[in-house]
Amino acid sequence: MEARGLEAGPRSQFWLMSMRCCIMAGSVDVAFFFIFHHFGSPILAWINVASVVMYATAYVALKKRHNRLALLLIWLEVLVHAALGTLLIGWHSGFHYYLLMFIPALFAGARSVRRAAASVFCLWLFYITLISVMRWVEPIEPIPDRALVAVNLFNLTAVFMMFSYLSVYYMKTVQQAHRVLRQMATTDPLTRLFNRRHMTELAALDIAGDGQSSPAVAFLLMDIDHFKQLNDRFGHEFGDRILCAISQIISDALRDNEYVGRWGGEEFLAVLPGTNTEQAKLVAERVRAAVAEYDWSQYELTAAVTLSIGVSRHLPGEAFSDSVARADAALYVSKGSGRNRVEVADGPSPINPGEMLGARDGLISAS
Repeated sequence: MEARGLEAGPRSQFWLMSMRCCIMAGSVDVAFFFIFHHFGSPILAWINVASVVMYATAYVALKKRHNRLALLLIWLEVLVHAALGTLLIGWHSGFHYYLLMFIPALFAGARSVRRAAASVFCLWLFYITLISVMRWVEPIEPIPDRALVAVNLFNLTAVFMMFSYLSVYYMKTVQQAHRVLRQMATTDPLTRLFNRRHMTELAALDIAGDGQSSPAVAFLLMDIDHFKQLNDRFGHEFGDRILCAISQIISDALRDNEYVGRWGGEEFLAVLPGTNTEQAKLVAERVRAAVAEYDWSQYELTAAVTLSIGVSRHLPGEAFSDSVARADAALYVSKGSGRNRVEVADGPSPINPGEMLGARDGLISAS
């Protein structure tokens, strides 16, 4: 569903941009009406009135989602206007500049590169034909040279301004798309916390430190107690609400330089840079208490939702996965010792396999 949204996004942006182009182009044609009246060229002046009507109709068509009709009107206006303007007052009027604006628009709005390339080829043929005709045909309604230069500069300026606007518009659209894609790649779609992959990347940077010494980094691995029972009793949608609530509680309980991500299922991992074991235990207790003391009655629960937390700190020469594994082992001890508690793993092998197995057994057998 999100992928479809991304696919539809650029096209909706294209139609919005087309509406704004109608406004800009219509404004240019209004200015041309007065310019050509001033230069004594009434035919071109009234052609611009017709152009304004066509752009206004195209704008309304776009608002009503009649996109094919709108594109047809825009195409006709630009092609006919460029051809008539060039034939009436000459190639040096610069009306052909507007044809070039179709090139990026054709690729931006087309559903396939092949179709866009075919349209650009047709535009190129039209352009070449117009050049060839003007080599043999004199302007039908010439205007003074100074006026012709003024019209050329006006057209050039208008095209520069429109190209600049479109470039900025598309640049912002691309930047927004990149932000959306990055967010999708780094965050969990339900809780909006960092996902497991991004947490691994961020933690690796904190562990690396400045490359001169092993930095103090602590980890909290947290698991919601009896979460399966909540899901089984109230449904997965209710469970999702609980996950989101706890995600927010944990985030609020952490300090500015600390961050948390969804590690998997009902597990969360918090990374605490610049934190030793004692400090990490205090943070873990604060998080645990914040969850346990939360007003869960608003979810129509008669008992508090709680967390079990395992704490570890990164040891020199240790891999990130080893640090998390020790926090995981401490978490299982917390589960086996009654839940809603904090256990600390403060050495390379703080928990023996028998304790680990006993903790798992306690987790499975506990009600």
